[in-house]
Amino acid sequence: MTAITASMVAELRGKTDAPMMECKKALTEAAGDMSKAEELLRVKLGSKAGKAASRVTAEGVVASAINGNVGALIEVNCETDFVTKNDSFLALTQAAANLVAEHNPADIAALGALAYAQDGFGPTLEDVRKGLIGKIGENMSFRRFKRYADGGKLAAYLHGTRIGVLVEYEGNETAAKDIAMHVAAMKPVSLSSAEVPAELVEKERSVAAAKAEEDKKAAEAAGKPVQSADIVAKRIEGGVQKFLKEVSLYNQPFVKNDKQTVEQMLKASETQVKSFTLYVVGEGIEKKVDDFAAEVAAQVAAAKTGA
Repeated sequence: MTAITASMVAELRGKTDAPMMECKKALTEAAGDMSKAEELLRVKLGSKAGKAASRVTAEGVVASAINGNVGALIEVNCETDFVTKNDSFLALTQAAANLVAEHNPADIAALGALAYAQDGFGPTLEDVRKGLIGKIGENMSFRRFKRYADGGKLAAYLHGTRIGVLVEYEGNETAAKDIAMHVAAMKPVSLSSAEVPAELVEKERSVAAAKAEEDKKAAEAAGKPVQSADIVAKRIEGGVQKFLKEVSLYNQPFVKNDKQTVEQMLKASETQVKSFTLYVVGEGIEKKVDDFAAEVAAQVAAAKTGA
């Protein structure tokens, strides 16, 4: 049986905002599987349990580079927030973004092989990365990048150094920059509802169905009328359609004027968004959370045993 530690409960609570005891129950039921526990909480507690799921713990920065109709967005990770303010680390990150835009590397390995020198290290970007690891004393890595060079106009928005957006568009530059800011704030996953990844749609449908089943059991236990299968099916589909509108850019209320959708705003400004990329530092990375209290207790116990 998987031991459920206080740090695991704290991590799940930080991701979901759910009560601590509910987090412990979900982790126990999921045998310690964090992702499964999150989904169980969403079923039991409703959509509120997933509101904080986008919180991330991995550190690093996002940087962009635009030169005419060619641009790039990159995420570079490190171990602590302290390093994200280090001038050498920031210079490395910006250089990497510039190199992606200029040379179109095929992958992270190809990016690292490009010529670059900094702080006395080189002759490649990878050599500089390794040199700075030794100098700063902390691991760092190039995680992901996206390059645009299809001839469309480009607009970038960086919210500090942790959130970055690159938008490919035709039309009004001001409107495109507003859209980049909107994407950073609202975090859509696609341009339209039809483009939302199928696995996300199915996961949402599964959660809605499981929630409906929980409601049915609760009604039966309380001696209340149970909704018909048709009504339940409509509720599930309604929930899925609501989700699709919430996560698709065109359907979202525009952040600067919530009385119009993004699609309406773009039409009024005669602007077309062709695509966008959103990077949030550490998104999807599982960071180990040390249970310090448990570690100390274990050391004390070991010391007593040794004595």
